[in-house]
Amino acid sequence: MLTKEGGAPVRMGFIGAGMMAGAMIRGLVKANVVSAANLMASDAYQPSLDKLRTELGIETTTDNKKVAQFSDVIVIAVKPGQVREVCQDIGHSNASALVVSIAAGVQVASMAQWVQAGAGSSAPAKIVRVMPNTPALVGELAAAYAPNEHCTPADAALAGMMLGALGTAFKVKESDLDAVTGLSGSGPAYVFQFIEALSDGGVRAGLPRDVATALAAKTVRGAATMVLETGKHPAELKDQVTSPGGTTIAGVHALEQGGMRAAVINAVVAATERSKELGK
Repeated sequence: MLTKEGGAPVRMGFIGAGMMAGAMIRGLVKANVVSAANLMASDAYQPSLDKLRTELGIETTTDNKKVAQFSDVIVIAVKPGQVREVCQDIGHSNASALVVSIAAGVQVASMAQWVQAGAGSSAPAKIVRVMPNTPALVGELAAAYAPNEHCTPADAALAGMMLGALGTAFKVKESDLDAVTGLSGSGPAYVFQFIEALSDGGVRAGLPRDVATALAAKTVRGAATMVLETGKHPAELKDQVTSPGGTTIAGVHALEQGGMRAAVINAVVAATERSKELGK
């Protein structure tokens, strides 16, 4: 259970209760990091709130300021265009809270200014910007976070523990978050495309669709687990199953002819550049 320096439990509020926020809230409760009694969420879409309240018993509201007043840690989980207004509400209601934003492309400096504007003060605001990804829905978050200079080591550790309960999170410089967006933020979509292509290949070779898709997904999960658990370079693991003149090298050759590696690299770079554009 996350606690403050005096030992009291951390109270956490989510402004925005959509898919990603809902996944985070459920993950935090499931991991016993924050109790339902110490969580509150706001959203303009009442069905999202009703679902969380019924499922977990957390308090919900349509009033962002109420969430801000309740919370030690406030998670901004709204669309980028709504972040300014949310930050001003936070500044007006609880400018001393630790603010954790998962809004894509919105920079820490801007959020700090907006919190200060809402507070009517130049007092420093504590902001942590996060780039999560959708596997948080299944407890396999791959994220990075960047605290601003006003966050204490304890603040940064708190953010890291919160995200770590949902999967894996790395502390990085804010300037690295665009690359994180291009890799792990957008990466699940690339992997879904690869799984779909593997499944299509299986169907083309004669397998039923359900069998082909299950085999493709299990193969990707198993290969990823081997990379993480063995600590070996992916190329070494590939070489272990690539026998001279065998079936695997024939398939690898076909992928090289199709430019798979270049295409994946280009996808990460394109998404990174787009993230930079959105942040301007």
